[in-house]
Amino acid sequence: MKKIGFDNEKYLIMQSEKIMNRRKQFGGKLYLEFGGKLFDDFHASRVLPGFEPDSKMRMLTQLKDQAEIVFAINAGDIEKNKVRADTGITYDLEILRLIDVFRSYGFCVGSVVLTQFAGQPSAVGFSKKLDSMGIKNYKHYKIDGYPSKVSYIVSDEGFGKNDYVETERPIVVVTAPGPGSGKMAVCLSQLYHEHKRGISAGYAKYETFPIWNLPLNHPVNLAYEAATADLNDINMIDPYHFEAYNVQTVNYNRDVEIFPVLKAIFTQILGESPYKSPTDMGVNMLGYCITDEESVRESAKNEIIRRYYAAMCKKRKGRSNDDEISKIEVLMEKAEIAPEDRKVVVAAKEKCEVSGVTACAIEIGENAIITGKNSSLLGAASAMLLNAMKYLAGIQDDILLISPVIIEPIQKLKTEHFGSDNPRLSVSEVLMALSICAATNPMAQHALNQISKLKGCEMHSTAILSSDDESTIKKLGINLTTEAEYESAKLFHT
Repeated sequence: MKKIGFDNEKYLIMQSEKIMNRRKQFGGKLYLEFGGKLFDDFHASRVLPGFEPDSKMRMLTQLKDQAEIVFAINAGDIEKNKVRADTGITYDLEILRLIDVFRSYGFCVGSVVLTQFAGQPSAVGFSKKLDSMGIKNYKHYKIDGYPSKVSYIVSDEGFGKNDYVETERPIVVVTAPGPGSGKMAVCLSQLYHEHKRGISAGYAKYETFPIWNLPLNHPVNLAYEAATADLNDINMIDPYHFEAYNVQTVNYNRDVEIFPVLKAIFTQILGESPYKSPTDMGVNMLGYCITDEESVRESAKNEIIRRYYAAMCKKRKGRSNDDEISKIEVLMEKAEIAPEDRKVVVAAKEKCEVSGVTACAIEIGENAIITGKNSSLLGAASAMLLNAMKYLAGIQDDILLISPVIIEPIQKLKTEHFGSDNPRLSVSEVLMALSICAATNPMAQHALNQISKLKGCEMHSTAILSSDDESTIKKLGINLTTEAEYESAKLFHT
């Protein structure tokens, strides 16, 4: 198990208090722009061991009686059928999924705002779909000269032509299915409309990373840059904060670049800006909850290497370029690390070199590394997984948990009836077979009981895995990296 480096309970308390105090600062409504994932934030849980993937959702749950959720979605993204890389579904369907999730937590989901709306047919269709579901939705339009022409933006022809989003609660969390959805513009437009109605309202921003009160080149902040290498986000010292307070804090380039305009917009709407710097706008308390600096640094360094391998594989699949890889290589130099610093990389490569076939390795605890390789019956990942469960259960390596009598009919079904040219059992097939054996074999059941202990373990494969294997391994919570090579020279891979 990884050494805990983050106090999750302290975070839940401090973060909710910070948001409540920010709302009190404005005395009325607080529009809280929420960046990053509100739940399933596995990046944060990997770089801050102890942070739970649903921590931000749990934190907001403490405020749910005072908060409502407003979603922003770019109408252009609906028209382009933009897809989230992690869920594999389009942004409009992701909105519906998120609404279901928030409602399951007991949140009030207020409405959906279609930003950059210009009558796109798909966006019009989505609006009608929301209407049929009883979900309020509003339209915000492209404003000429945004964000630089402040006097025009803050006028009836600018923000004034946007629909006013009706809200009920004092804390309005504005979130989105992905970047570029227009969350900040929705918040600013609402400030304009609230001010015209004589309603006191303010704005704050929650971005998980970079963590403003960690050093610029802290591995946690470098890991954020690696995670957003394709977006070209760059961490930097907040010059406005340093000028105002003579204190160095970290922000990222887009917020720093846009701050003079935001300050002018705040001044135009409210009479004066409540903030002297981009850092002032934030409410992130993560940096105060780190309890073990060494554990966090090591976890973040491992994440940078994971991002490097992910970028290499994206390039191999034709979905990335050298610029993304080069940026992560620079970040590795700053962090003084190399791919070989990931223990499972070395172990998997050594197993592959000795066996001459694809191999996988998984790190369990601080000292144990378990490997597996391709065979006529099992794929490398499947063999490794079985070996890992045997190790955790204290079962001898030479004991068969799944009889060939069980495996062979599955192989026959795959090759003769499903048209597969690969008879080896995948990870999901092995787990299914092991589950069947567990009904009559107590030892198989004992091995299967160990599967939850694999969550958070590090794994490496010497070849790109099938989409099915990769998906199953991720569902088990295993942190996977692979070499950017396929097992075969075929052009089509599943």
